[in-house]
Amino acid sequence: MGSEWPLVRLGDVVDLTTGFPFASQQYTDDPTAPRLLRGDNVGQGAIRWDGAKRWPAPAADGLDAYWLREGDVILAMDRPWIEAGLKYAYVRQSDLPALLVQRVARLRGSDRLDTGFLRYVIAGRGFTDFVTGIQTGTAVPHISGGQIQGYRFPLPPLAEQRRIAGILSALDDKIELNRLMSQTLESMARALFKSWFVDFDPVRAKSEGLDTGLPDEINNLFTDTVELSDWGEIPCGWQPTALGDLCEKPQYGFTASATDQAVGPRFLRITDINKRPWIEWASVPYCEASETERRQYRVKPGDVLIARMADPGHGVMIEEDTGAVYASYLIRFRPIDHRYDRFLQYWLRSDDYWSLVEGYRTGTTRASLNAQVLSAFRFVLPPPALADAFGIQVSALRSSLTRNVSESTRLSEARDQLLQRLIGRVQSARPDERIWEGQP
Repeated sequence: MGSEWPLVRLGDVVDLTTGFPFASQQYTDDPTAPRLLRGDNVGQGAIRWDGAKRWPAPAADGLDAYWLREGDVILAMDRPWIEAGLKYAYVRQSDLPALLVQRVARLRGSDRLDTGFLRYVIAGRGFTDFVTGIQTGTAVPHISGGQIQGYRFPLPPLAEQRRIAGILSALDDKIELNRLMSQTLESMARALFKSWFVDFDPVRAKSEGLDTGLPDEINNLFTDTVELSDWGEIPCGWQPTALGDLCEKPQYGFTASATDQAVGPRFLRITDINKRPWIEWASVPYCEASETERRQYRVKPGDVLIARMADPGHGVMIEEDTGAVYASYLIRFRPIDHRYDRFLQYWLRSDDYWSLVEGYRTGTTRASLNAQVLSAFRFVLPPPALADAFGIQVSALRSSLTRNVSESTRLSEARDQLLQRLIGRVQSARPDERIWEGQP
């Protein structure tokens, strides 16, 4: 059937526009103002609003073409090709209101092209190969709207398009649900850390004769008094401690070339740890490594890895033994007492930690940290038994989270296989096949 579908030019069946050059002088801090969707916010199949700028709505008069709608397909036009794949996404209701910024393309379907199907055309291997073949520029690879419009692909009837999109979107919906559930579990763990180790809520409750709401075995681990220190008021018996005092001697990673081919162990890099509060191991590349290098740089559960360059400060605690090794821009801190593993994991996510990062980052052309600086970072350390109790609570949350991530990985693999079967097979049409020019 696919061989009977006409080969069409994307520009003939899609509504495509590129963004507007919004002037930074008019950005606003108003949290209710529409967000500006830039290339930096376009991830792998999802929009990430970290660091998003906002635009005063009254200033958008006359910019109707740049308002985004639910279902719009978004494609980054600068650096469209990254190690993990093409930077595309589609707009969800939760992303709105938002406006499109220059160097980002917005694609919508038409009376011939279902927008849901379009989403998977862009996600297909055929389009990815097309983009990598036509992108220009060495320092900053880029593509143009005209080049995007030149992509050709076989177009099934609308009913078939909707059937294919329905099958694939059902898998994507489950993946998105898992992501939201994982974010909720992560928020719960962060809130628990803040309550126990930043705000000292149980200590303050006990000091006022109030019920902490905790089980007796945990409640009894908290003191009911505070004392003054250089840190201000801290629970009695808790000690200001440096990261280096809690861990073995820090170790830098090693330099290797990442590859998608399974030539050796997984090769953990900054880009694998700085986007989400978990590692998606299926997307981590491989590298060649000798037996000596594998032994020296293999990461183990409990190891803390912190980025020293490129995106300094971002850290992760290893939760699974995958046999992976880690790259040179990462520094490993291995806790001496593993009862503090989870404590360190969530200290890395705390505001106090990021205040230290911002205060100590150095570098003229690009910010950086080093092992000596990170080792000197200090925090208030709870007793081991309390850190252990926190670890038990958080491990239950993280177990559910990692199950969600693993299930989503399997669903993604199933979706990609279906994508190749349902769409990929018809995107391999010969370039000399006929072009649809508007006739049915």
